[in-house]
Amino acid sequence: MTPLKRIFDLGAVVFLGTVLLPLIVVIPFVILLTDGRPILYISERMRSPDRAFNLWKFRTMRVVENDSGVSGGDKADRITPIGRFLRRTRIDELPQLWNVLRGDLSFVGPRPPLRRYVELCPELYAEVLKSRPGITGLATIVYHRTEECLLNACKTPQETEAVYVSRCVPRKAKLDLLYARNRNVCVDFRLMVATVFRSWAPGKQGRDKRQPSP
Repeated sequence: MTPLKRIFDLGAVVFLGTVLLPLIVVIPFVILLTDGRPILYISERMRSPDRAFNLWKFRTMRVVENDSGVSGGDKADRITPIGRFLRRTRIDELPQLWNVLRGDLSFVGPRPPLRRYVELCPELYAEVLKSRPGITGLATIVYHRTEECLLNACKTPQETEAVYVSRCVPRKAKLDLLYARNRNVCVDFRLMVATVFRSWAPGKQGRDKRQPSP
């Protein structure tokens, strides 16, 4: 990470943390009143192939023991009503401002993977994780809806795992590496703006229900 990118991240944390402070304060109380504890979902993610950190999110699903892997259709019934709204608007990711402040994340970069996928695809992630992971990124904007449709169609954890590893991981990696070749502060700013408008776009929920072509 360049010094300029780090300065940009810290400035964005201060600005967004101030603007979004009411949400950061209110959402925990909403989750507590509607769904109880815990308020936060904390998951181990990889910052580099050999360095892990705890990623913070507002909890959007009912807690079960021995949960693992990415979320697919097999976990859809666990998403709470408030969790659906938080996911759709990406408000669930506001606690990751703390991860950016700590230096675990940048605002823009590849989404930080679970350890199991880094171990399954070590050579691929050795390249992808040369960039600091981010809250959003080119792959998030371009491929996220397709990934959701693919995984939402899965009915078992085994099917979700197979689809994610074979169809999602390599396609997202290509986009992450494309970003790495062209990244700069201007590109980061444009991707952040695109993320906000995409998350709050009118009628997006209807578009999300469409399945991708085979």
